[in-house]
Amino acid sequence: MQGKSRFECGDASTRDDDPSHGCIVAQTSAFAIRTDTERVAGNYGTVRTVALVLVLATASTALAGSAERPWRPDVAAAKRYALHRHGVIAFAVRTPTRTWGWHAYQTFPSASLVKAILLVAYLDRPSVRSRALGSADRLLLDPMIRRSDNDAASRVLQIDGSGAVYGVARRAGMRRFRLETNGYWGFSRVDAADQSRFFLRIDRLVAPRHRAYAMRLLNTITPVQRWGVARVRPSGWRLYFKGGWGSGTGWVDHQTALLTRGDQRVSLSILTFEDGSHTYGMQTEQGIAARLLRGLARAGDVP
Repeated sequence: MQGKSRFECGDASTRDDDPSHGCIVAQTSAFAIRTDTERVAGNYGTVRTVALVLVLATASTALAGSAERPWRPDVAAAKRYALHRHGVIAFAVRTPTRTWGWHAYQTFPSASLVKAILLVAYLDRPSVRSRALGSADRLLLDPMIRRSDNDAASRVLQIDGSGAVYGVARRAGMRRFRLETNGYWGFSRVDAADQSRFFLRIDRLVAPRHRAYAMRLLNTITPVQRWGVARVRPSGWRLYFKGGWGSGTGWVDHQTALLTRGDQRVSLSILTFEDGSHTYGMQTEQGIAARLLRGLARAGDVP
């Protein structure tokens, strides 16, 4: 009888609304202790008190064990996957209170990831931050982010200047960002830790008047560039991201993203170098993102 009770109490099929859930083992244990103690001491009143305490303690432990654990990325699975992929790989995941990463401080050529920094710097310019955007502004910023247009990025960098770009990096708390200003901005240096820190609060770094516009651009990347993390976005979460790649060569394939659900937010950055081909790099991005974001769709508590 005792063995049967213990099995049923631990049965995963037992419903949470079943009044016996989590209590059968406690009842069995109490009965066993009461019987043994009566035989030795014959003091039923004392034993009833002890048994009641044991029942309450066991029930409390069962309830504590059933409490939902805060979500965390499956870093171990992502690392195992990465170790079997070609190229150099790094990633970082961040929530408002926690950070996880692997090779997160290793720097890589930025490719088009730098365009998100250029966007924030442009919208924060003194002559722009408080006025309505005109068609000339949108003709530069829309293609630079949504289609990753390189000519538009070069023009925006000329307008911004390196001082404004570094200003965004400082406000975002980036520590290893280096801007390349000799005409090859794609050779700027970034790391996954800085990128995840930047995207976790990218909306708050944008001038308030233009915040919705900037986030709309990052949410409406052209379909052909919605690979990697965009293919494994958790249900119920909104995705804002920017990618960077080596013109289809596999030289680099990067993505940095912010996911939001209500007031919850998670950022991640996945950087790769020398993938061999762009197709292979996109597959690596998707495989790592899927593992890092595992369980996020059904998570109730995101720290």
